[in-house]
Amino acid sequence: MPRDFRRSDRVSGQLRRELAHIIQMEIKDPAVGLISVSDVEVSRDLAHAKVYVTVFNTDQAADSIRALKKAAGFLRRRLGQELRMRTVPQLHFKHDDSVETGQHMDELIAEAVDSDRVAEPGNSAATAESEPEE
Repeated sequence: MPRDFRRSDRVSGQLRRELAHIIQMEIKDPAVGLISVSDVEVSRDLAHAKVYVTVFNTDQAADSIRALKKAAGFLRRRLGQELRMRTVPQLHFKHDDSVETGQHMDELIAEAVDSDRVAEPGNSAATAESEPEE
């Protein structure tokens, strides 16, 4: 009978939780800024981990990723102390722009709805058809 979760899935979940905690509590670099660890993808051999980070101040995204890459050795050592793993994967930080994309989509939808509202009362053909003639 197959397992419900692969080991790499369990490891990625544990890495995500521990990294979020360590970054929040122990990283003192102000260049990191306000971030959230959104996802961690671990390779099948558990040698590499892609860490997707959401940066809430989009102007600081490049600086935050650069500071996290600089702190990768410290983070990897702390993960080794916290987790019971033979080897801790190498950390590769990536910017997750899904929040920014979602906000942009919300703005586009709001603009489309507003333009429909503006166009609706000005459309005389639509109002003439909907009103019955006496």
